[in-house]
Amino acid sequence: MIISQQLLSVNGLSYTIRSAIQTDAQQLSDLRLQIDGETENLDRERGEAFIDVQGFEHIINTDAESPRNLFLVAVVQEQIVGFSRCAGVYLNRFAHKVEFGVCVSQEFWGYGIGKNLLQESVAWADANHITKMTLNVMETNEKAIELYKRFGFEIEGVLKNDKVLSDGNYYNTIIMGRFKNH
Repeated sequence: MIISQQLLSVNGLSYTIRSAIQTDAQQLSDLRLQIDGETENLDRERGEAFIDVQGFEHIINTDAESPRNLFLVAVVQEQIVGFSRCAGVYLNRFAHKVEFGVCVSQEFWGYGIGKNLLQESVAWADANHITKMTLNVMETNEKAIELYKRFGFEIEGVLKNDKVLSDGNYYNTIIMGRFKNH
């Protein structure tokens, strides 16, 4: 699905949040690879599950045409610095929900980009009769957990010893959900 473009300014930084378009594919491929190497909060290490330009073009097309998917980008001076996706499932028993994921370049943390991508996604979900949004977050990512709680997400469960990070230790994954009365 496509949403209207939003222009925002936070802490002196102006940026746009809009739906991803075909010409974003190269920047998205490069940015995802970069972000995967910047933080251990995500599932992948740098280079794992790489998505090339054609892969992103396919995702963008699918998401633009699907009423159950939303692919947003955050753009600063024509450069994509973050993105989020809501991905629905097409089985009837799961048609009421989407899974949310977000990532922002570390250079642009602190400007509300992740928060505003989430806010747009929640507004889209509510307007499109999606009654459940789910997400997974590392137990150590307390800032993100608090942000999700402010948007109505609650902890549904914990996947114990779910990930092994570079320090050799195991970490839990928190499963969160946001429910809208139907």
